[in-house]
Amino acid sequence: MRKLLLPPLLLISLGTAQAAGEFYCCHDPSTGRRVCGDMLPEQCRGRAYRVLDSGGNIVKEVGAALTPEQKAELVLENRRRKQLEDASREQRRRDQALLDTYAMPEDIDLAQRKAEADVNLAILATITRIDQARTKRKKFENEAEFYKKKALPPDLERDLRALDHEIKLQQELLDIKKRDFEAIKSKYDADRKRYFELTRRPLPAAPAPTR
Repeated sequence: MRKLLLPPLLLISLGTAQAAGEFYCCHDPSTGRRVCGDMLPEQCRGRAYRVLDSGGNIVKEVGAALTPEQKAELVLENRRRKQLEDASREQRRRDQALLDTYAMPEDIDLAQRKAEADVNLAILATITRIDQARTKRKKFENEAEFYKKKALPPDLERDLRALDHEIKLQQELLDIKKRDFEAIKSKYDADRKRYFELTRRPLPAAPAPTR
């Protein structure tokens, strides 16, 4: 065992561990024998080793250096762990927002009815615009009957194209609003289910089927 000859001030700065006479031990892979030193022996670098105190008691165990494959797996594992932690943190945030939004289950029902009513109004308004455009187009179709054997007047042809475009746009909007209605139902169903999970209240029984 080498003796360390260090200035007094440096000895004070080394801390309790080395002042107590810790040393390092590992097995030399070439000989199978244990090698020790008051500094990490060259044979121990990159390998598992133990830190022992002056009484031979294990203070710390250090694992072997990771292979490139192990390092890559560790990076992936840390990334997966972070993703799980981020997802858990986001779920807690959403849960708290849900509890802050609804004081009681009836608040969820009220919010759903209001959201559905708003979408229903938009659906009815869109249907009205489609009906109005179709009525106008029917009028122009009747007018176009007089031009079966000759070209349509430019104004009439332009009006028909414009109405076709308007009907197409309004129909697409109607489809979107219908999907919005279904999304609202799914959202509040999920909110209701999670709310009852968080408050540990039983879900209300489904109504009995009518005969």
